[in-house]
Amino acid sequence: MKKFIPSIIVMAGIFYMSSRTGQELTSLFPFFSSLNWGHLVAYFVLALTFLYPLKDQFPIKKSMILSILFSVIYGFTDEWHQMYVPGRAPDMLDIMNDTIGASLAMIVYYIYIQRRKNQQ
Repeated sequence: MKKFIPSIIVMAGIFYMSSRTGQELTSLFPFFSSLNWGHLVAYFVLALTFLYPLKDQFPIKKSMILSILFSVIYGFTDEWHQMYVPGRAPDMLDIMNDTIGASLAMIVYYIYIQRRKNQQ
Protein backbone atom coordinates (compact mmCIF):
# COMPACT_ATOMS: atom_id res chain seq x y z
CA MET A 1 0.00 0.00 0.00
CA LYS A 2 2.91 2.37 0.71
CA LYS A 3 3.92 2.16 -2.94
CA PHE A 4 0.71 3.99 -3.90
CA ILE A 5 1.77 7.11 -1.96
CA PRO A 6 3.41 8.72 -5.05
CA SER A 7 0.14 8.19 -6.99
CA ILE A 8 -1.85 9.80 -4.19
CA ILE A 9 0.52 12.77 -4.11
CA VAL A 10 0.28 13.26 -7.89
CA MET A 11 -3.53 12.93 -7.79
CA ALA A 12 -3.65 15.52 -4.98
CA GLY A 13 -1.53 17.85 -7.11
CA ILE A 14 -3.84 17.37 -10.09
CA PHE A 15 -6.86 17.99 -7.86
CA TYR A 16 -5.27 21.18 -6.53
CA MET A 17 -4.48 22.42 -10.04
CA SER A 18 -8.02 21.58 -11.16
CA SER A 19 -9.30 23.86 -8.42
CA ARG A 20 -7.48 26.85 -9.97
CA THR A 21 -8.86 29.06 -12.71
CA GLY A 22 -7.33 28.93 -16.19
CA GLN A 23 -5.74 32.33 -15.60
CA GLU A 24 -4.13 31.16 -12.33
CA LEU A 25 -2.71 28.09 -14.09
CA THR A 26 -1.30 30.20 -16.91
CA SER A 27 0.48 32.43 -14.41
CA LEU A 28 1.79 29.38 -12.50
CA PHE A 29 2.96 27.58 -15.65
CA PRO A 30 3.74 30.21 -18.30
CA PHE A 31 5.97 27.71 -20.17
CA PHE A 32 2.86 25.73 -21.18
CA SER A 33 1.29 27.75 -23.98
CA SER A 34 -1.71 25.46 -23.76
CA LEU A 35 -3.04 23.77 -20.64
CA ASN A 36 -3.45 20.63 -22.72
CA TRP A 37 0.33 20.14 -22.44
CA GLY A 38 -0.15 20.28 -18.69
CA HIS A 39 -2.62 17.42 -18.88
CA LEU A 40 -0.28 15.37 -21.02
CA VAL A 41 2.64 15.84 -18.62
CA ALA A 42 0.59 15.34 -15.44
CA TYR A 43 -0.95 12.08 -16.65
CA PHE A 44 2.39 10.85 -18.02
CA VAL A 45 3.73 11.15 -14.46
CA LEU A 46 0.54 9.75 -12.89
CA ALA A 47 0.68 6.62 -15.05
CA LEU A 48 4.29 5.99 -14.01
CA THR A 49 3.34 6.34 -10.34
CA PHE A 50 0.55 3.80 -10.84
CA LEU A 51 2.95 1.44 -12.60
CA TYR A 52 5.39 1.52 -9.66
CA PRO A 53 3.21 -0.62 -7.31
CA LEU A 54 1.30 -2.52 -9.98
CA LYS A 55 4.36 -4.07 -11.65
CA ASP A 56 5.07 -5.95 -8.43
CA GLN A 57 1.57 -7.46 -8.40
CA PHE A 58 0.82 -8.23 -12.06
CA PRO A 59 2.65 -9.15 -15.26
CA ILE A 60 4.20 -6.06 -16.85
CA LYS A 61 1.78 -5.73 -19.78
CA LYS A 62 -1.25 -6.02 -17.50
CA SER A 63 0.36 -3.50 -15.13
CA MET A 64 0.86 -1.08 -17.99
CA ILE A 65 -2.75 -1.41 -19.16
CA LEU A 66 -4.01 -0.95 -15.60
CA SER A 67 -1.80 2.13 -15.19
CA ILE A 68 -3.36 3.71 -18.27
CA LEU A 69 -6.86 2.68 -17.19
CA PHE A 70 -6.48 4.08 -13.65
CA SER A 71 -5.03 7.32 -15.05
CA VAL A 72 -7.90 7.76 -17.50
CA ILE A 73 -10.48 7.01 -14.80
CA TYR A 74 -8.85 9.63 -12.62
CA GLY A 75 -8.95 11.99 -15.62
CA PHE A 76 -12.73 11.56 -15.80
CA THR A 77 -13.04 12.34 -12.07
CA ASP A 78 -10.86 15.41 -12.64
CA GLU A 79 -13.18 16.67 -15.37
CA TRP A 80 -16.20 15.98 -13.17
CA HIS A 81 -14.54 18.00 -10.39
CA GLN A 82 -14.03 20.90 -12.79
CA MET A 83 -17.82 21.15 -13.27
CA TYR A 84 -17.92 22.63 -9.76
CA VAL A 85 -14.97 25.03 -10.11
CA PRO A 86 -15.95 28.59 -11.10
CA GLY A 87 -14.54 29.46 -14.50
CA ARG A 88 -13.73 25.85 -15.37
CA ALA A 89 -15.65 23.28 -17.38
CA PRO A 90 -15.16 19.62 -18.29
CA ASP A 91 -13.51 19.07 -21.66
CA MET A 92 -13.20 15.81 -23.58
CA LEU A 93 -10.02 17.15 -25.19
CA ASP A 94 -8.48 17.06 -21.71
CA ILE A 95 -9.45 13.38 -21.37
CA MET A 96 -7.83 12.71 -24.73
CA ASN A 97 -4.62 14.41 -23.58
CA ASP A 98 -4.73 12.51 -20.28
CA THR A 99 -4.97 9.26 -22.23
CA ILE A 100 -2.15 10.26 -24.58
CA GLY A 101 0.08 11.23 -21.65
CA ALA A 102 -0.55 7.98 -19.78
CA SER A 103 -0.09 5.91 -22.94
CA LEU A 104 3.16 7.68 -23.84
CA ALA A 105 4.48 6.95 -20.36
CA MET A 106 3.84 3.24 -20.87
CA ILE A 107 5.38 3.28 -24.36
CA VAL A 108 8.51 4.99 -23.01
CA TYR A 109 8.68 2.50 -20.13
CA TYR A 110 8.20 -0.46 -22.46
CA ILE A 111 11.02 0.76 -24.73
CA TYR A 112 13.19 1.24 -21.64
CA ILE A 113 12.64 -2.31 -20.35
CA GLN A 114 13.17 -3.79 -23.83
CA ARG A 115 16.50 -1.97 -24.17
CA ARG A 116 17.58 -3.12 -20.72
CA LYS A 117 16.65 -6.68 -21.63
CA ASN A 118 18.65 -6.49 -24.87
CA GLN A 119 21.72 -5.14 -23.06
CA GLN A 120 21.86 -8.11 -20.71
